[in-house]
Amino acid sequence: MSDVLTFLQQRNSAPRLTEPAPGPGELREMVRAALRAPDHCWLNPWRFIRIEGERRAAFGEVLEQCLLQRKPDADPAARDKARNAPLRAPLLLVVVARISEHPKVPAVEQRLSAGCAAHGILLAAEALGYAGVWRTGDAAFDPRVFQALGLASGEEITGFLYLGSRAAPAKNLPALEPDDFLSPW
Repeated sequence: MSDVLTFLQQRNSAPRLTEPAPGPGELREMVRAALRAPDHCWLNPWRFIRIEGERRAAFGEVLEQCLLQRKPDADPAARDKARNAPLRAPLLLVVVARISEHPKVPAVEQRLSAGCAAHGILLAAEALGYAGVWRTGDAAFDPRVFQALGLASGEEITGFLYLGSRAAPAKNLPALEPDDFLSPW
């Protein structure tokens, strides 16, 4: 079996991340890999917002304020979780789907393309010796978060990619049997 196939079959998320994060050149290469996502009619229905350094704490304040607007009675633990979420990793990438009207490419295809781009970034991070985890949650669907991030009309968050180095060994995932998911027609 090829090394690439083995690599793809062993990738898994890393919820605990630490320094170092990918540097600017490595991040460009990761995005270059993401740009190879399936993209019917070359719509490029994705873009990426980088949040790092002190901006992570500022974004945490945004997440906490948006939480309070959604749930004014949020308890202190929920507020802390929202405020500290961007600090879980040294680098946060917001994957944005750019949905446009197109006679041949429905919105669902554009969203799936953005999802493939997000997965491409996670794969590229692993290939470069880093790790990541894809998260969403209520903030990913909150129009106030969209506004704070400067999303335009027709844009939405596909996910938050937390990126850095593994803080713990990769977890063992259960082996899945391909035949359980593959059937003839």
